[in-house]
Amino acid sequence: MHAAAGSPGGRVAFPAVPDEPRDPAQRKADVLAKLTAPVADVWVATAEGDRPFLVPLTAAWHNERIVLATARTTPVARNLLANGRARLALGHTRDVVLIDAVLERTAEVASSGALGEAYAGQNDWDPRTAGESYVFLILRPDRILAWREENEIAGRTLMRDGAWLI
Repeated sequence: MHAAAGSPGGRVAFPAVPDEPRDPAQRKADVLAKLTAPVADVWVATAEGDRPFLVPLTAAWHNERIVLATARTTPVARNLLANGRARLALGHTRDVVLIDAVLERTAEVASSGALGEAYAGQNDWDPRTAGESYVFLILRPDRILAWREENEIAGRTLMRDGAWLI
């Protein structure tokens, strides 16, 4: 067994032999399960020039789009509005999902209608109650990669150019 930090007592046991690789359809189902899970936490990476920025946010999956809520003055909002691109990461090192996404549009939280309902329904927080400084950032996935172990690296691309390959 391999061991890794992170459990009570500081160790988690991993099997010495990885599980059999999942087929692409199962990987897609697992990605969608993560994106639609209650309180789907994601790491969002953006950049301003040569200055990278990484922040954890809670996301929602609505109409094949990733929806983030943040104050419009935050670096992630400013960077997305300036260059329109982000990389999102979900899961842990033994169950990775990476998403390259483009900003499709923004929506004011106060007048977001069904989008606001979808976000609040998936999460334990409703940004519509946070005041006028918050905005929804609606991202269109362009590329999605998913893998657990080395034996899934070869088939890790599940979406390319915004289209599922499965």
